[in-house]
Amino acid sequence: MTKKFTLLMMMAFVLTITPNVYAMHIAEGFLPPTWAGVYFVIAAPFVIIGLKQVRSKSSSNKDIKMLLGLVAAYAFILSAMKIPSVTGSCSHPTGTGLSAILFGPFVSSVVGVIVLLFQAILLAHGGLTTLGANTVSMGIAGPIVSYILYRALKNKNKRVAVFLAACIGDLVTYFVTSVQLALAFPGGGFGAAFIKFFSIFSITQIPLAIVEGILTVVIFEFIESHSGKELEILSEVK
Repeated sequence: MTKKFTLLMMMAFVLTITPNVYAMHIAEGFLPPTWAGVYFVIAAPFVIIGLKQVRSKSSSNKDIKMLLGLVAAYAFILSAMKIPSVTGSCSHPTGTGLSAILFGPFVSSVVGVIVLLFQAILLAHGGLTTLGANTVSMGIAGPIVSYILYRALKNKNKRVAVFLAACIGDLVTYFVTSVQLALAFPGGGFGAAFIKFFSIFSITQIPLAIVEGILTVVIFEFIESHSGKELEILSEVK
């Protein structure tokens, strides 16, 4: 089973290698400096708390570090899969819903920063000046909604809870990105700008969010069947 999972992740990684990169993450230098700074300030406390939680959660069991690495790799691979939606941008899954389900929203902000930083450096996704803005959308807002949905629904139907958490969390990421772009470039008014950005993204993102929800259920059940002890420890320290 482990070999099959490793093969699946390798195939997914190969699919992310493309000659041209059109990233949905807000591109380097695209935001005005003031807005770029605002999002760094917003993201900072989440990342600081997340780092403290990573230390406390992983201190009780070293295998939790391996699990954290797995969810970070999952987020990196999924969010690097690109489907063009408009010139200069694209839609893609986010992958951070899984980390929110397993570790909570603060740790997910750390996962988001790491994933976005590596993508900016290695794949030209996003950028360093827009790292704060992209972290707010993909590493904070989406995971918060994913975590809330999972915690609210897991005792009723865990599979449905995981699916909705990943799917809706994905869509929230794009909702927040559309808000960020509309605030920075409100040509014709904020409302009109937001509708323009979000409607363009939603055409390709809605089916992608559904696919991400299904895939996250599969991965979550795999982890649940092979890392039950680690999940019990995580549930105790939340």
